[in-house]
Amino acid sequence: MPPSHPSPARPPAGGDAVVRAADILAEASRTGVPCPPVRDLFAAEDIEAAYAVQRLGLTRGEAVGRRPVGRKIGLTSPAVQRQLGVDQPDFGALFADMRVPDGGLVAADRLLQPKIEAEVAFVLGRDLPGAGATASDVARAVAYAMPALEIVDSRIAGWDIGIVDTVADNASCGLFVLGTPIPADGLDPSTVRMTMTRNGETASEGTGADCLGSPFHAAAWLADALALRGDALRAGDIVLTGALGPMTVCAPGDRFEAHISSLGGVAVGFEAEGANR
Repeated sequence: MPPSHPSPARPPAGGDAVVRAADILAEASRTGVPCPPVRDLFAAEDIEAAYAVQRLGLTRGEAVGRRPVGRKIGLTSPAVQRQLGVDQPDFGALFADMRVPDGGLVAADRLLQPKIEAEVAFVLGRDLPGAGATASDVARAVAYAMPALEIVDSRIAGWDIGIVDTVADNASCGLFVLGTPIPADGLDPSTVRMTMTRNGETASEGTGADCLGSPFHAAAWLADALALRGDALRAGDIVLTGALGPMTVCAPGDRFEAHISSLGGVAVGFEAEGANR
């Protein structure tokens, strides 16, 4: 079933709390030392305040030269929602410097507490309409599809997160890896099957239907959620549509490979501890 559309956005909480939360998360990222949850700075479940924190982080990133390249959708898989104790999707921003080449190696000290998940990614060939976008709108807008690995990371110590924490923390974005793009004409992403291995052993499995019923539905949810906050998906954007199965903890020396039927494979490795630079 397609997801319900987001509720209308509410005004964010006071600016001081937003700046404080953004500062705490930025310091954790800078130092490599995870921070306490930021949810207590806001009213319970104040998601709009959390998105205000996220937008401030995006603005700060652009101010120092980071280049936005698209969006990610998080918490689309029921298995991942259960893993993190949340019950709704969210979204974050992708920057160009977050991309790792297919088959590349992630430095041991680049992330704080990484986990990995496999998903379907799109590149848009045209802008998507805003509020009320449908899966059919998405299908018409997508130019290319590809297998992807998202390496999620939390600046919050021990992944002790609620929905406010992960939204504020840019939907727990870390890095992402894209496989070879293929034209999306005729693709039904709800039917794809995914297998992800860790060091040759199966670590996660799932289907396109495990992503809000279909990655097209997930992208429609994102377009609607952005429109409610005055933003949009545009031609050229990369969209990571969300996990197809459970996420897996990453350890130094690990190598992950994912195969998604109809789309192909994608891989990434993690530098072993003590490796020479």
